[in-house]
Amino acid sequence: MTQTGDGELARSAAAGDGDAFAELVRRHAPRVRALCAATLGGPGEAEDAAQEAFLKAHRALPRFSGEASFSTWLHRIAVNHCLDVLRAAGRRRSDSLEALLEADSEALGRALSEPSPAKSLEDRDAVERLLSRLPPEQRLALTLRELEGLTYEEIAAAMSCSLDSVKARIRRARAELAGMARHFPGADIV
Repeated sequence: MTQTGDGELARSAAAGDGDAFAELVRRHAPRVRALCAATLGGPGEAEDAAQEAFLKAHRALPRFSGEASFSTWLHRIAVNHCLDVLRAAGRRRSDSLEALLEADSEALGRALSEPSPAKSLEDRDAVERLLSRLPPEQRLALTLRELEGLTYEEIAAAMSCSLDSVKARIRRARAELAGMARHFPGADIV
């Protein structure tokens, strides 16, 4: 039995097939939630944002042209929604570097120096707090590249910006994280 492609499922869902949309959600929910969590910083906010992104995608399905892959199209919706949430909240850098050093220096040092899929919850939380200090566009670009594994071209499409802009945002984000990492014991970001 062959698996139905995302494009075909999207066309069926746009025509009113609820099962097709449920399958798209099942396939893409983990990555959309991870993207929202890395962007917004908290699992509760991430879950709400991911649900809202899927609602927006469902309403926009009739306009899905198939020029980009469904996952790129969906990431663009999620990215835009997360940026809207950040703008509405008017929040930037909620924790000072000094507060992070005081509260989480060991966890951040471990998380930044030991790449492991089985990171402790404390380490992941510390990394999310560190990422939350980056400007939203840099955080999104870095998250899409490093956590989601998207290509630079896919990121440019998802963020509606040029390839050069994506590269610059990722370079700046890495440089800022490397600068912050100097303050944490055992951290090694290149």
